[in-house]
Amino acid sequence: MANNQPPACLSCGAKGPCGGKGLLTLKDGVWTSNPLAIQILGICSALAVSNRLENSLVMGAALIFVCVGSNLLVSLLRNRTPHRIRMIAEVAIIATFVILFDQFLKAFYWDMSKQLGPYVGLIITNCIVMGRAEAFALQNPPLLSMVDGAANGLGYAAALAIIGLFREILGTGEVMGYPVLAGEWYTPNQLMILAPGAFFTLGVVIAVFNIFKGQETAEKK
Repeated sequence: MANNQPPACLSCGAKGPCGGKGLLTLKDGVWTSNPLAIQILGICSALAVSNRLENSLVMGAALIFVCVGSNLLVSLLRNRTPHRIRMIAEVAIIATFVILFDQFLKAFYWDMSKQLGPYVGLIITNCIVMGRAEAFALQNPPLLSMVDGAANGLGYAAALAIIGLFREILGTGEVMGYPVLAGEWYTPNQLMILAPGAFFTLGVVIAVFNIFKGQETAEKK
């Protein structure tokens, strides 16, 4: 007879993807507890680099890479790291992945490296990355920790991309160098590519996320 049971999780041996926690963890990081739009974490870099969609996408990719890699290593070493030095070890692991991404940008994408400036390096102190390592990876198996890192990175990247898209369209009339709004009727709004535009757009994104979450909660009741 064919075995119709769900496959066991490679990390912990439980039935289903990560014992049934994989999809829940993914949804939680991307939507339910979105680190930028719901938890309001990592807003410094979000406000600084989101004047262009391209910048937002690269910054989002950096956070995904660092979150997945650091969560994996922290989880693998969680039973071997002395409790008294765990945070030092986490910072060292996070810094390693940040440096790897930063060097990759400098080697293959120099113009973007100059545009992002110090903000890639500041991922080391980003509370999203440290928070997921401390709150999740230390208590969960490697595969599920990677899912959590990817989910929170994707949630941050998605919110950042939305902010970057609207700021670039309204600020310059272009998206990644391609004209979208043009003609005599359109006047570029310089406010949107300056710091106040970042605050306004972030506020709108937070409001929209919470409106949809409120509707979702009401439907469940």
